[in-house]
Amino acid sequence: MCNTNFNLERLVRPNVWKMKPYSSARDEFKQFEKEMIFLDANENPFETSFNRYPDPQQRMLKRWFSKLKNISENQILLGNGSDEVLDLLFRAFCEPGKDAILTLPPTYGMYAVLAALNAIENREVLLDKDFQPQTDEILKSIDENTKIIFLCSPNNPTGNLISMAKILKLLTHFNGLVVIDEAYIDFASQESWISKLQEFPNLIIVQTLSKAYGMAGIRLGICYASTEIISILNKIKPPYNVNQLTQKEAIKNLSDTNKIKTDISSLAIEKNRLFKGLVQIKFITKMYQSDANFILIKVDNAALRYSQLLEKGIVVRNRSTQPLCANSLRITVGTPVENRRLIATLKELK
Repeated sequence: MCNTNFNLERLVRPNVWKMKPYSSARDEFKQFEKEMIFLDANENPFETSFNRYPDPQQRMLKRWFSKLKNISENQILLGNGSDEVLDLLFRAFCEPGKDAILTLPPTYGMYAVLAALNAIENREVLLDKDFQPQTDEILKSIDENTKIIFLCSPNNPTGNLISMAKILKLLTHFNGLVVIDEAYIDFASQESWISKLQEFPNLIIVQTLSKAYGMAGIRLGICYASTEIISILNKIKPPYNVNQLTQKEAIKNLSDTNKIKTDISSLAIEKNRLFKGLVQIKFITKMYQSDANFILIKVDNAALRYSQLLEKGIVVRNRSTQPLCANSLRITVGTPVENRRLIATLKELK
């Protein structure tokens, strides 16, 4: 089932393929756990807790992810949020003014923003009425300059998982990279596509600590891919892209696995309660099932309902500007208190 026509060198920008990465002082000396006198990186020698550069390869943190996801450390790249990881993919594989990507609206808006920033054509093929990829239309839209297809699963803003069969079709018939953004995968019943990385060399998985792990403020994104793809991305990433505070906080929070599991379970319970409460609201015309920590709803007048909620001190997201999402609001699952207040407020609206 593997895509035998996949050729990584053909996809990488020629200048990136040939370049030698910058080697920082901390790349050359890797024994961070030993007591040493560091006179190699022109740092301030006086202890402030942060006077030393962080490990540029985040080795201790990668060990955590390696155990957590059962994957080799050299198949992991960490970034300053998943948006940096996505930007690195553009800069490694897409030639400005020449290459193209393919996105499937409605979806995460940063794919289009990064395409524009990097002068890359963004070809769009709308999802179907069930918010699933139109695979035949997608394959018709690609050519030799199409480098990446971006899939968000569970999808934002719709909340649904993308069909496994449709993803498999794209992986086997597209000779470029298939990036699956799994920001919300920890809330889903389906397992991550990380388990398929050995089978598909053109598969890239992007995840984050911002959602299920409750660490949006530390900005940490994770890329899982083949060792060859990770090696290319390591060439072009900034030398110290993940700061010391982020690395320490991530390790501290990842060690509390019971809390993470409890939070995910609690959000699942609250999401079900929210669905039951929303059913009672007369101006909600449709609710979409969700494998994420949010619910997309259709209402009679999204602009009006958004403004009314704002006046009551509740902020939701109006997604009406997105294709197939007319008069839609996206509601994040909050705490039990927040969810009860939301339902009570919605019942009061005229």
